[in-house]
Amino acid sequence: MSQPAASAEYRPARRVEGKPRVVVTRRLLPETEARMAELFDVTLNEEDKAMDRAALAEALQRAHVLVPTVTDTIDAELIAAAGPQLGLIANFGAGTEHIDLAAARARRIPVTNTPGVFTDDTADMTVALIVSVMRRLNHGGRTLRAGKWEGWAPSTLLGHRLGGKVLGIVGMGRIGQAVAHRARAFGLSVVYHNRHRLPEALENMLAARFEPDLDALVAGADVLSLHCPASPETHHLIDARRIALMKPHATIVNTARGQLIEEEALIAALVEGRIGGAGLDVFEHEPSVDPRLLSHDNVAILPHMGSATFEGRIASGEKVIANIRFWADGHRPPDQVLEGWA
Repeated sequence: MSQPAASAEYRPARRVEGKPRVVVTRRLLPETEARMAELFDVTLNEEDKAMDRAALAEALQRAHVLVPTVTDTIDAELIAAAGPQLGLIANFGAGTEHIDLAAARARRIPVTNTPGVFTDDTADMTVALIVSVMRRLNHGGRTLRAGKWEGWAPSTLLGHRLGGKVLGIVGMGRIGQAVAHRARAFGLSVVYHNRHRLPEALENMLAARFEPDLDALVAGADVLSLHCPASPETHHLIDARRIALMKPHATIVNTARGQLIEEEALIAALVEGRIGGAGLDVFEHEPSVDPRLLSHDNVAILPHMGSATFEGRIASGEKVIANIRFWADGHRPPDQVLEGWA
């Protein structure tokens, strides 16, 4: 992302004398916490329970830097009531939809994230879910564990070959591109929808075709994979109307945000057999999961673990630390979210 133009609205970071007071809302990996303890006056979440609103408000009253995660809602009211010492919100993770960026901007509080570190991990998990649903791995595993497998037979547990199928990718950022790259190895044809078309050279490298009409993409895909950020514009992007456009055998995979899919409409389509299956790592009301999703053999579900690798979480922690150190030294953090800054 390009740097913002000079403006009176943008306030450079101030240098902090001594160790900045840092509050971390969730338990991070030991390597990250140990390094934070060396560099900062840090308060860690030893119990790893999500902080409630009162605890977040208290943290914002005393911290120079808050390190939240996707499970923390940092809304306008909390930010407005934060103490005058709060100078940085250093998010652990790439998504920032849980932070009111406009409210932070109004208080001149920079927000940083950790982009790119989970790209490969999430793309790998996306492909795993595609394979799991299309080849009925979930159904086969359930059959085996329930003691119902009676041996090999030529007409049972049949899935679909990936080669030659159309993969429709909604959102062609880092993760969408990484999924497209992996899809070539499986012989999938990639069609994508995005706010902006990719450069022709990148399309050629990924063997991906741009489809400006989302409805047409949904209707033509054998596998629909979602990689959009959560926002008011993308809430229920895949709603009952669009689910009705999908092919009867089509699979929908979501490793982005649960709010992208109208879950009630998805469940209805699964119950009525109007789509082939779903691979879900995220849910509309998580951590609550609708029990009706648990009962379908053609649904592969995971507990939001697309980014759950040691390597990714360590790299994310390193980015958080770097962002805090840059800010504390009076410099612009390298991963500042610049939305809204002039």
